[in-house]
Amino acid sequence: MGGRDDGGGGNRAYGRKAFKRSRAHFQDRITADGRDGWPVEAGRYRLVVSRACPWASRALVSRRLLGLEDAVSLAVADPVQDDRSWRFTLDPDGRDPVLGIRYLSEAYDRRETDYPGGVSVPAVVDVPSGKLVTNDYQQITLDFATEWTALHREGAPDLYPEKRRDEIDAVMDDVFRDVNNGVYRAGFATGQEEYEAACTRLFRRLESLEQRLERQRYLVGDTVTEADIRLFTTLVRFDPVYHGHFKCNLWKLTESRVLWAYARDLYQTPGFGDTVDFDHIKRHYYQVHTGINPSGIVPLGPGLAGWTTPHHREELGGRPFGDGSPPGPVPPGEEVPARGRP
Repeated sequence: MGGRDDGGGGNRAYGRKAFKRSRAHFQDRITADGRDGWPVEAGRYRLVVSRACPWASRALVSRRLLGLEDAVSLAVADPVQDDRSWRFTLDPDGRDPVLGIRYLSEAYDRRETDYPGGVSVPAVVDVPSGKLVTNDYQQITLDFATEWTALHREGAPDLYPEKRRDEIDAVMDDVFRDVNNGVYRAGFATGQEEYEAACTRLFRRLESLEQRLERQRYLVGDTVTEADIRLFTTLVRFDPVYHGHFKCNLWKLTESRVLWAYARDLYQTPGFGDTVDFDHIKRHYYQVHTGINPSGIVPLGPGLAGWTTPHHREELGGRPFGDGSPPGPVPPGEEVPARGRP
């Protein structure tokens, strides 16, 4: 999710020009063998996220499930960015306490001076140099699952099992194209035909996912995988922002018996719901996208109490962590504030 004005009009441009999801510009990988010059090393890297952003939320969930909190420190940006980029106004003196910067764009500039593109999260920054390593939102979590195994907690789940990768990749491709990106194509559409095509495609895909999840607890196999993480981060935002703000309103998540139960099941699974901040989510979308919502008014609803109600998905079997175990308590200082929880 971007944040710096690159000549396209900044926050005011949302909804006034055709939506296009750009590829990550910085695609270096942090690997066990360090082949890109960035070896896996505990304490060296800092993950910068916004709890508002679905792409960054993937990294939050993955980091929690795998127990990488001690290995990769966390910086949480203000959900309401300005046209310069994501900012650290939640921290004392408006600076990230580890990187010492006010804006994430400073880490981008240390990597590439006058980089013309947007400043996006998630981003991984090299703490010693203060330089951005990667903003490759598609690859960061896959590498957490496969390259960081030496630093995984005991009992960490296998989020990208080798024998299932072809199926996981196929499901994730459909979800990315029609759901993760689909809500944005509908929300940022600049014409009726463009909007209707995106919205129709989105709900057709959701209906096919309903059919898949009617008979199985998780998207692939009987355990949580990367595919579930990627679908969850869109579903958890669906009724609070995408249904109204992005006009994805053929039906609400709460009106889908299967998807609503599936989303609640994941939300109540340690590592998922404990990373979700509904306050950040709503304030970001409604206050930043001024091209869509010029008043900046944040709606009071919807109510959140339903997220903690019984889902009965355990009747389908499945074991969320496979042969492993749930993650421990959320580390001190990383808890979601009460106003962002049901």
